[in-house]
Amino acid sequence: MRSTGWLRLALMLGLAIAASARAEAPTGSAAAAVTRAPLTLPDDFNTGLDAFAHKGLTDWKIPGFSVAVVHEGRVVYRGGFGERALGGADADPVDADTLFGIMSTTKAMTAVALAMLVDEGKLAWDDPVTKHLPWFALEDSYASRAVTVRDLLRHNAGVPNADLLWVRGDLDTRQIIERMRKLPPAYSLRDGFIYQNVMYQVAGEVVGAASGVPWHRFIATRIFAPLGMTRSYATLTAMLAATPHNVSTPHFEIDKKVRAILDVPVDPIPAAGSIWSTANDMAKWMAFLLDGGIANGQALVKANTFSELMRSQAIVPPGEFYPTMSVTKPHFTMYGLGWFLQDYRGEFVAMHTGSMDGRTAIVGLLPDRRFGIVVLGNLDHAEFRHALMWHAFDLALGGAARDWSAVLLKLYGDVRRKGEVASEEQLTRRVLGTRPSKTLAAYVGVYEHPVWGDVVIVRAGTGLALRLGSAAENQGPLAHWHYDTFEVKTGDGRAGTWPATFALDAAGEVANLTLFGDNGYRFTRKAPSAP
Repeated sequence: MRSTGWLRLALMLGLAIAASARAEAPTGSAAAAVTRAPLTLPDDFNTGLDAFAHKGLTDWKIPGFSVAVVHEGRVVYRGGFGERALGGADADPVDADTLFGIMSTTKAMTAVALAMLVDEGKLAWDDPVTKHLPWFALEDSYASRAVTVRDLLRHNAGVPNADLLWVRGDLDTRQIIERMRKLPPAYSLRDGFIYQNVMYQVAGEVVGAASGVPWHRFIATRIFAPLGMTRSYATLTAMLAATPHNVSTPHFEIDKKVRAILDVPVDPIPAAGSIWSTANDMAKWMAFLLDGGIANGQALVKANTFSELMRSQAIVPPGEFYPTMSVTKPHFTMYGLGWFLQDYRGEFVAMHTGSMDGRTAIVGLLPDRRFGIVVLGNLDHAEFRHALMWHAFDLALGGAARDWSAVLLKLYGDVRRKGEVASEEQLTRRVLGTRPSKTLAAYVGVYEHPVWGDVVIVRAGTGLALRLGSAAENQGPLAHWHYDTFEVKTGDGRAGTWPATFALDAAGEVANLTLFGDNGYRFTRKAPSAP
């Protein structure tokens, strides 16, 4: 079975569990009393960054991206490269005002929203979540009572990845969160780290409950407005309703060809990653962060509260950190409140990426140097974003000449090749000449899971098709692989193929369906409705 797409899906759905102990490590922030010599950018900083960006556009085959760099409160570099959409009438150039999704870099704004409410005395970081959301619960009764607002933001509430809940496309925000109470824990509360989008939405619900204002409105009025982020929108829905000009198009490499695709809404869990912005607006956001929570001379967040955002809150194990750590070789890898934290060349780094089908983003800060860069792109997982950030850091700090583009092309190329090797190994396990145990009609039905919902198998022409929720990207045909395993190819094929295995009960009837491999999710077949 061609497993590249399956492995990508498995990674996205968090089927591998990584654990780590809670601990403290070195940290820094713009608000911390760190003595550093002033950082003087070299005269050729802009030309060096410009040349590197132009070359990366070609080397990484990216349709387009925008960049902004902030130093000591000023935008020292801004620019756009490539096209908003490949070819055709929409092949307009990207500039610093082009709209992009910023995806998971949204999380830092959710953390700031909570910090503002901490300052107002409407909540505390260590409040139990149930103090603000009495209806909230997890499968573990102790965790339900003990999980705090802080835990929501540092990915250590004990729950596994639950992205399938919102990727389905047919559950609203409240339904998604309520399904979490049936999800078995992956580790004990605060004893591990698994990246968790849904828990960030719980944090967004806390914002709404404590302030009396929905998350999307709070972000717009309390962050966008005072920072002057006039071309930023809290959700895809809000962005589309405003019908703005100069909007980028997402692209995905499908069957070795880069193609334009439709945006995947993150609106069901907006606090985790739904914001849209521009390089120019994000420069204002970075200036606010690098000034310790001050905008236009006004402290929007108190210094002591702001310092919590970039303080080490949880260890991030190697399997949950960025592959670039094999090159940057940090002494610590931690998570703050909405930020990945590490050291580089003796400097404290706070950073976060954002990724969604067809889009990429990265925000990287040297808080003690009041230096930051944002990169927003329109090609799925184009990791030139990392290369551009590290190159900018090196240019600013001086004394380094590493070709980050070449280094990371090899690093991520090796990662991709490992996936291809796994795909080839999967092929060797296929047993040729087998056939399904039953007629195709016997597999038709609805298969249910208490957390992940229903999977529907139907006849489609001469074969079978699968439907997992309402999103088009989760629907597609099944092709027989061997025995009672089929391979699924959904939507436009961007997810590759992944396995669906049926199992029979003692009576020889089709009883359940497992998706995404042996360690995936098992769905039990519903009994047919009475006539």
